[in-house]
Amino acid sequence: MSIVAMKKLRLIAVQSQRKALLEDLLKLGCVQVYETEADLSGLMNSLRDKRDEGVMERRSQQTKLLNALKVLDQYAPAKKGLLTPKPEADKEAFLDERALKEGVEAAEHILALDGEVRAISAGESRERALLESLEPWADMDLPLECRGTKTCDLLLGAVPGSVSIMEVNGTLAELHADATQIKADPTDLFIMVLYLREERDQVLAALREVNFSQVSFSNMTGTAKENIERCSERLQKLAEDKAKTVELLKAEGGKRAVLEMSADAAGTGITLCEAAEKLGNTDSVAFLEGWTPAEKEEELKKLFDRYDCAWELLDPAEDEYPEVPVKLKNNAFTNAMNMVTNMYSLPAYGTVDPNPLMAPFFILFFGLMMADIGYGVLLIIAGLVARKKLKPRGSALATWQLVLYGGISTLIMGVLTGGCFSDVVDRLCEISGSSFRMWYLFSAEKQSTAVLVGAMVLGLLHLNTGMAVSFHMKRKAGNLADGIFEEGSLWVMLLGGVLYALPMLPGLLGRSWAIPAVLGKIGLVILIAGVAMLLFGAGRHSKGFGKVTAAFGAIYNTATGWFGDILSYSRIMALMLAGGVVGKVFNNVALMPAVSKGRLTLGTGLVFIIIFLLGHTMNFGLNILGCYVHDLRLQCLEFFGKFYQDGGKPFHPLSFSENYRQVKE
Repeated sequence: MSIVAMKKLRLIAVQSQRKALLEDLLKLGCVQVYETEADLSGLMNSLRDKRDEGVMERRSQQTKLLNALKVLDQYAPAKKGLLTPKPEADKEAFLDERALKEGVEAAEHILALDGEVRAISAGESRERALLESLEPWADMDLPLECRGTKTCDLLLGAVPGSVSIMEVNGTLAELHADATQIKADPTDLFIMVLYLREERDQVLAALREVNFSQVSFSNMTGTAKENIERCSERLQKLAEDKAKTVELLKAEGGKRAVLEMSADAAGTGITLCEAAEKLGNTDSVAFLEGWTPAEKEEELKKLFDRYDCAWELLDPAEDEYPEVPVKLKNNAFTNAMNMVTNMYSLPAYGTVDPNPLMAPFFILFFGLMMADIGYGVLLIIAGLVARKKLKPRGSALATWQLVLYGGISTLIMGVLTGGCFSDVVDRLCEISGSSFRMWYLFSAEKQSTAVLVGAMVLGLLHLNTGMAVSFHMKRKAGNLADGIFEEGSLWVMLLGGVLYALPMLPGLLGRSWAIPAVLGKIGLVILIAGVAMLLFGAGRHSKGFGKVTAAFGAIYNTATGWFGDILSYSRIMALMLAGGVVGKVFNNVALMPAVSKGRLTLGTGLVFIIIFLLGHTMNFGLNILGCYVHDLRLQCLEFFGKFYQDGGKPFHPLSFSENYRQVKE
């Protein structure tokens, strides 16, 4: 349970073996390649353009495959269960060029069919628009290509529905023109205007007064009714063609597995091409630089022995630590915490992996906040079923491990607090006349003061664990004095404060037993000694008035910082209390009909089940979110703030693209 030691890999191989070597490194999955800084400026590098083309080709293939899968999602969606794991495939399948080519050809065919469907849909839209424009003129017997006589012309158009045909003719009264109503609807009045050709400009000017808009049917012959019939026939033909093409697309649904495998193969190809771009290349050799875990040296040696290459592994210098990628090595228990550290920030290389320290606290705090047998059982079932059915790996595995461990902790704390879907067991026993009641060791609702004190004691333990790690890191770095005067002084003050407060504890908890008052006096002396250590340590590097300001700063920061940090842990009691009370409210509402009748009947039982399920589903979801967020806050702000050095770069070795398939183990 630590940060894995990394080594820098430097390798020179013959150019003809470059592709095979990268594929083997990909299969091994333990080398992160970075852009080489070797000076090859004096050598030929004629391969770069070809490599660039390789990346572009792979990306083009991947785009086609992904777009084809989207088309299938629309026309032939896959039927997958809720907990269906990703299918597995051999490593060679991710590198099969022939299968990739077949997949791309299938994708191109699907995209071509989809293009036909789109073209037909566009044609349907045009025909419908034309049909809509023709419908108002269906009763007009005049052919649409008619343009009047030698002396007369006609206009087709519409005016707003609020304008009558009489108003239109009124505007044309002084001209040799006449308007005829063709059709009227609430929004438009469709008219035909016959006029002398020589008065065209005057007619148009008069029609503008009634907001006339002209309609033109160019390149159309026959009456509007005849054109409507032809348009309907074309629409029917387009619909038939579209239905046939859609059926062809649905039939392509059987190629989904091929497309998915090819999409992952294309993604893997992109990874290899991008890695090749980072190499230093000449016409005859390839130069590779990267990072690899030190524990993989023997595996790499066996691999490189099969190639014509020269290589070396170097320990990173301390000034290279910021560039060294970070890989965490955890067991099955602490691996669940990778989700938290990845979400926050990885630790810097050369520092401490927080997961083994954080895991017991995170899981304990989560269980205390949820503290319910029923919710714990649900989380355990979800974690076990998901791990068995989904077979998750990596971050997904860490997530479901965290759900499982959080459920176990929630179940245990639920037993200790007597909560099972809040107080539903006790309430049902009351209604049925049973004397059984859930046993509990402590209750946030009935013993809120004791639970609050316990939460703060856990907070002190949590904070001091972080301080102990900080002290160890300072001692290891040769800064023992800093550890003594910073963490050490706080420990002395803490010991003194605890001894000083012990005699007050029985009264605070309402107990009759007594603690000797002399412990309080001894604690006061130790507390004063701790303050003196703190003041001396704060000002030991300052001079003159700086010692005074440093002392005041140390007192202020210690008092406010520690007080605020410890108060933060009161959220453990608050969330424990809030979840239980909200659940209790839902139980009371669900049991109201049964209480009014004095017993559970079929009707009151049905009401109880509906309200109980709805209420506790909401409470369960809110509790998971709230407990996770506040638990995360306690780790990242309170715990990590004592020792954690973040900023680590994640280790990204060459690996297969596993969006749709995962490598068979």
